[in-house]
Amino acid sequence: MGSEELAANLFRITQTEAKLKRENIKTKEKANQTHYVVGTTVRKAIKDIGGTMPEDLPTPEKSIKQVEREQLKRLKDKKTKLMLDE
Repeated sequence: MGSEELAANLFRITQTEAKLKRENIKTKEKANQTHYVVGTTVRKAIKDIGGTMPEDLPTPEKSIKQVEREQLKRLKDKKTKLMLDE
């Protein structure tokens, strides 16, 4: 996920949370409807300003899981090297 999609998601999430609190929405059904309405509104705004729709953005070369595995391996290798150098 690139910065453009990440920012759109964060905006959608923060606006949904604010609306849920502001309107004191408690039921699952109303919360789901609120998520849907805010998401639809954010998508419309992206389209209206000529932005790239999330589904049209390029996909990253590596998944989060792949990056996580690489980082953990790198840390493990570094730790092993430090232990061997002692």
